[in-house]
Amino acid sequence: MPQDYDDYRLRPAEWIAALAKGIGILMLIAYVFYRSVAAFLITLPALMVFMVRERRKTVKRRRHELMLQFREMMHAVIAALQAGYSVENAFVQAYEDMRLLYGADAMISCELKLIARKLKNNQNIEDALDDLAKRTHVQDIKDFAEVFRIAKRSGGDLPGILRNTADLISDRIEVSREINTQIASKKMEQKIMDLVPFGIILYIDTTSPGFFDPLYHSVFGVAVMSVMLLVYLAAYLLAEKILDIAY
Repeated sequence: MPQDYDDYRLRPAEWIAALAKGIGILMLIAYVFYRSVAAFLITLPALMVFMVRERRKTVKRRRHELMLQFREMMHAVIAALQAGYSVENAFVQAYEDMRLLYGADAMISCELKLIARKLKNNQNIEDALDDLAKRTHVQDIKDFAEVFRIAKRSGGDLPGILRNTADLISDRIEVSREINTQIASKKMEQKIMDLVPFGIILYIDTTSPGFFDPLYHSVFGVAVMSVMLLVYLAAYLLAEKILDIAY
């Protein structure tokens, strides 16, 4: 069934993996900052926030993958039009190409299959593309759908117009990929820095047992560790926001 890509629900395997990851992070925080099972139980509601963030990351990743697949679909449709296929048959042929390239269960293959079904039910291709654009919330797909509708109604050089549009969209995607490549090392550095505070505390605690005991057995110590945890979370979110410029 057609689905809004923003309403994606984690699959069982994804949900279990995210849940295990969240529990592991909370256990690590409870141990490093508080040495308390009660702290883990108190912070357990934060697991809901973590699961929401994981779902949003998955939605963003799926949207990016769909855009890359859509780029290949555009070129397949244009090639079919240039080979003499009608507009409707060009999308049917593009499905066969995408099925061979990505598999029948790929997002773009499922979307093309849905478009073919709508065409059999006498729906026009413009409305089918508009529906895809609305459900995916991807600006480039919206642009393509709009240009396709105008070009088809105007009766001009449809393959040429679509080829120019596809080239512009491809250029934007390539720029985004180059940016991601440039900041890939910075993202890795961020992940390492996220673990450094935990590594330092665990190392000192292992080599000098009891060194941090005053911080875990007094109200003042718990307050200090809570402030440090808040500072750490603020730094983590800020770094993530700065590097969150992926397509």
